[in-house]
Amino acid sequence: MDPAAGPVLYQKLLLWEPSLESGEEEDEGETLEPLVPDPWRPQDSSGNKAGRLPTAWAGLAAALLLLAVGCSLAVWQIQTNGGSTGSLGPVAPPPRGHAHPPGVYHHGAIISPAATCSHLGRELLVAGGNVVDAGVGAALCLAVVHPHATGLGAMFWGLFHNSSSGNATALMPGPVQTLAPGLALPAALPTLHLLHARFGRLPWQHLLVGPATLAQKGFLVDAPLARALAARGTDGLCPLLCHADGTPLGPGARATNPKLAAVLHRAALAPTADLAGDALLSLLARDPGVEAPSAGPRPTLEPALQLPMPQGILFTTPGPSAGPELLAQLEAALPSGTPNPEPCPPLPQTVVTPASSILATVDSSGSVLLLTSSLNSSFGSGHLSPNTGVLLSNLVARSATSTWACPLILHSSPDDTEADVLGLVASGTPDVARAMTQALLSHLAGPQTQAQHQQQAQEGQMESASACGQGTLLQVAAHAEHAHVSSVPSDCCPLQGF
Repeated sequence: MDPAAGPVLYQKLLLWEPSLESGEEEDEGETLEPLVPDPWRPQDSSGNKAGRLPTAWAGLAAALLLLAVGCSLAVWQIQTNGGSTGSLGPVAPPPRGHAHPPGVYHHGAIISPAATCSHLGRELLVAGGNVVDAGVGAALCLAVVHPHATGLGAMFWGLFHNSSSGNATALMPGPVQTLAPGLALPAALPTLHLLHARFGRLPWQHLLVGPATLAQKGFLVDAPLARALAARGTDGLCPLLCHADGTPLGPGARATNPKLAAVLHRAALAPTADLAGDALLSLLARDPGVEAPSAGPRPTLEPALQLPMPQGILFTTPGPSAGPELLAQLEAALPSGTPNPEPCPPLPQTVVTPASSILATVDSSGSVLLLTSSLNSSFGSGHLSPNTGVLLSNLVARSATSTWACPLILHSSPDDTEADVLGLVASGTPDVARAMTQALLSHLAGPQTQAQHQQQAQEGQMESASACGQGTLLQVAAHAEHAHVSSVPSDCCPLQGF
């Protein structure tokens, strides 16, 4: 092409592009040069082409080559996006081609006692939410599908570690208030709304869509709820959780709670934590035998308690939770910064722990949210509010809340290569701090000691963290730009991540 010719106007690129006119006619005998060269066509040293295949064969070869490239790209795209469609199965491996064991994810993860709620939390993460959005959404989901352990009538405690600031904040429910003898004032909505308003990213309404839909359209009774129903019976729980003949719903049966769905829809419209609580209290006041409280719940966000140590900083919730007692036990177990070799260190016995629920969320940057909640007894007071569909707890001022509220976060020092941030939360044990302490000491003992302990545990030669506490322990961590989640027992709590 003549370099002095006018500007070239680029058109859609074809496999064989006709020469763009430059003001001169091309020789009639010249053959157009393909953009994708024919690998089978020989060329002489002067640049003239020899032994040309017919144009149709050359086009076929080029088309086959592009088809192969297209298939390769399609396979890569499927591997990249196959796990992000919202299925409950494991997420597909990342495009770099390496795989991870269960519970290890590139971006974020959540673990909770119900598969439905773990899935909902994951969807909130995928939608652009952070660990607070995922945790609060999953907690509201558990309030619907696990009414034996938690609910809108439950008391919530939480611990949030912000990877951006390195600070940890405790979610405190405030003092217990009662509506009537044996009936505690519900505090879940204002408590969770306060946490979300300060640290959440998605709109508050977004977090209530899934739980409200489950309550309205129905949810399947899972094994934990079915066991709790079978153990307690349905007295006071019909028609919510029983058949027409009064027998309890079994695993796989569908339950609905339209009254609770209406409460969640009203709470979604509340712009403040106070109004979120008022949406429920105004309906509760219509129940027979319940008096409207003079003041609503008073949850707060406070700086977490800290315990500096050679391996980093420990964070937990202030009193009246079990946090101060737990830090005192850990400080005694680590008098010189050396982990206690005993797998189950002797700890003071506590009173019986109320029935409770736990969940944890983590992202690869090191932000962690731990939530624990309780109705005090299984199904709380057993009083199902006729106007709200809420099971009220029987927590009172002297209830032993300190025995179940003790989430723990370790922000490691820069020299610790095991994990940047480690989160632990446990439930369901008379001496829940025992399992927490064992898990932390095992982590601080280093990778070799942990591997030895795991091997011995598999061989039945030592007590595991579950044997130390006979309960449920959730562990989350952020390490090497990955989010890690696990539980003891390993099959107690479904996890989700992406």
